Amino acid sequence: METASRKWHALAGLALLSIPLALAAAPRDDILAGYVAAAKSADQGFNGFSAARGEALHRQRFAGGKAETPSCSTCHDSDPRQNGRTPTGKSIEPMAVSLTPTRFSDPAKVEKWFKRNCLEVLGRECTVREKGDWLSWLYSR
Repeated sequence: METASRKWHALAGLALLSIPLALAAAPRDDILAGYVAAAKSADQGFNGFSAARGEALHRQRFAGGKAETPSCSTCHDSDPRQNGRTPTGKSIEPMAVSLTPTRFSDPAKVEKWFKRNCLEVLGRECTVREKGDWLSWLYSR
């Protein structure tokens, strides 16, 4: 009987641990759905976001932004499952939602960081397609 009780408690504990993951996934889905709607509005031929394009964007080097941040991977590592580091040395949690489940769960923060980081890296704001592609890649990690 005690073994069955331990198994039940272990399963209950796992279920409780998964609640934050499920709660974080809903806002991420809503954020991506908003980008889908915006992309369709801007381009009638829009046929979805691409994780492959998102990964390429993450690794691409740009000349339009700040010299010390020529790519997303400069601060966020080329592997989003690894910690990143700002130019000042501050640690950045992994971008991959599999390791940082609360990442990309607040629409205002997502937009704030896109605006700031796109200006610093690309030298301009990211397009809706770039945002959706990049998020699609990170959601898959």
